[in-house]
Amino acid sequence: MLSRRLIRFGCAALLACLGILAGPVTLHAETEADLTPFEASYTAAMEKGLSLNGTAKRTLSSQGNDVWLYRTDVDSFIVSIDESLVFRWEDGHVIPMRYRYRLSGFLISDRKNSIDFDWSAGVATGEYKGKPFELALEEGLLDPLGYQLQLHQDIKNGKREMTYRVLDGNSIDTDRFAVINGENMSTGNKQSATLKAEKVREDSKRQTLMWFSPEQNFLLVRLRQVEPDGSTYELKLKEAEFER
Repeated sequence: MLSRRLIRFGCAALLACLGILAGPVTLHAETEADLTPFEASYTAAMEKGLSLNGTAKRTLSSQGNDVWLYRTDVDSFIVSIDESLVFRWEDGHVIPMRYRYRLSGFLISDRKNSIDFDWSAGVATGEYKGKPFELALEEGLLDPLGYQLQLHQDIKNGKREMTYRVLDGNSIDTDRFAVINGENMSTGNKQSATLKAEKVREDSKRQTLMWFSPEQNFLLVRLRQVEPDGSTYELKLKEAEFER
């Protein structure tokens, strides 16, 4: 039987990969700002002398009047996650409104996180680790799901270095990303051109690499994370459907 410590370690690593999942956007001739509803599923695996396999589903759906629902559902034998964001889409930017996160699993404590963005009052309120919080909003501030969608949109629109301010938990972090090169990789039975991006970290041996497919609306097709001890965790696209 797996030890409690190893299961917790594997869970944290798997969540780190699943948490970077992001959804695609489609480029239209009339406007670059359009979003396209979609559903994508991924497989997730951990390599550390054991198999921790899981699946993740990401969906984006219009609620009307430029309001969207962005959602992630994760299922594995050690953890289940429900994560969602209601947001406005304005001038090519994500404006978060309501973020919810719930985790439950085997030999781990349940976790909840909620954030409500009141842009008229300039404050965000929510709950993290069972305690309420309130923070002043910054212009362009994003949530743990919204920055992922913004990353894809920015890469699609030609940006190669991105910095985001993200309200995660009850504090604000700065996350940086960079496209480092183009690379061919196998997707199905053919070779496809991809853009390879990296999460920029200072003074850390952890490495996170992401591959996006221009041929598939800049969808994330692969993610690989290498931990300081050499352990690897990988996500691969299983299938995706786009609303036409």
